[in-house]
Amino acid sequence: MNEIELREQLIREYVNLQRLKAAADREKELEYQERILKARLQSMGIHTEELDII
Repeated sequence: MNEIELREQLIREYVNLQRLKAAADREKELEYQERILKARLQSMGIHTEELDII
């Protein structure tokens, strides 16, 4: 990962936190972000079942 990609990733994480803070239904927003992140991880070949706590 180069510096530009790292900056983009950090901005994306910051935006997601801001969306969560501003969400009318935080639980729904959190579930949405989790689904998107799982899809991204799985597209990279990362098994997310082992990462789930609950």
